[in-house]
Amino acid sequence: MTARIGVVTFPGSLDDRDTQRAIRVAGAEPVALWHKDKDLKQVDAVVLCGGFSYGDYLRAGAIARFSPVMDTVIDQARAGLPVLGICNGFQILTEAHLLPGGMLGNDHLHFICRDQKLRVENAGTAWTGDYSAGQEIHIPLKNMDGRYVADRRTLDELEAEGRVAFRYMDFNPNGSLNDIAGITNAAGNVVGLMPHPEHAVEPLIGTGRTDGLPFFTSILKKLVNA
Repeated sequence: MTARIGVVTFPGSLDDRDTQRAIRVAGAEPVALWHKDKDLKQVDAVVLCGGFSYGDYLRAGAIARFSPVMDTVIDQARAGLPVLGICNGFQILTEAHLLPGGMLGNDHLHFICRDQKLRVENAGTAWTGDYSAGQEIHIPLKNMDGRYVADRRTLDELEAEGRVAFRYMDFNPNGSLNDIAGITNAAGNVVGLMPHPEHAVEPLIGTGRTDGLPFFTSILKKLVNA
């Protein structure tokens, strides 16, 4: 049976179609989910895609967190449903307290769009199993509010528990503390990151590499072997 992975569209989402395509390229079935619907259509995993939900009013992700679909996503994520938040999706996950910390404006106060080098720090989550710890990858990055922040106790816990999933290399593009590009929850089923793996699944787009594809093959293998 083909794994079904839901992709939530909010007003202002930009990368829902790209994410659906990445899921399809990996061999799973993408399922479109609308922000006003609480029904997740019996999907096996959910991706909160990138964009500018609700125009980033108040704070990036702050309004989307209260969309009806998020009530179900939050409940099921806490029950073990795999959830990936990409860029704006990462912001939504922090606003929903599925991941700790928060996102602020880039320290240089400019939108940034570049190919970004990352190091895989945790290859044991539902979304990173096809990577190796310490592996260096290149993933497109585009954000205005990408600076990850948290209090010192939270940062120490993330580091001590191995919950930093990805770290920026060579250049910190937004001032994120500890060079953090992505994190995971303690259970490893919820992962958020600022770069966009859905733009790096085919050699003709994005970085010209396929370094983002393992996100989607990882969850596919996780679901098939569950």
